[in-house]
Amino acid sequence: MESIRILIADDHTLFRSGLRVLFESLADMTVCGEAESGQEAINFADSLQPDVI
Repeated sequence: MESIRILIADDHTLFRSGLRVLFESLADMTVCGEAESGQEAINFADSLQPDVI
């Protein structure tokens, strides 16, 4: 089965780090990137093509 690609977007670094640890502990999920703002998330989403933001 293919991994679910996740882009994490939040302005709090510690929260993003916690989500990354949580998602990467699951076998069927991969964090493809992190964004600090909504605009950055839009830019990353265009290039990274995540399944979930």
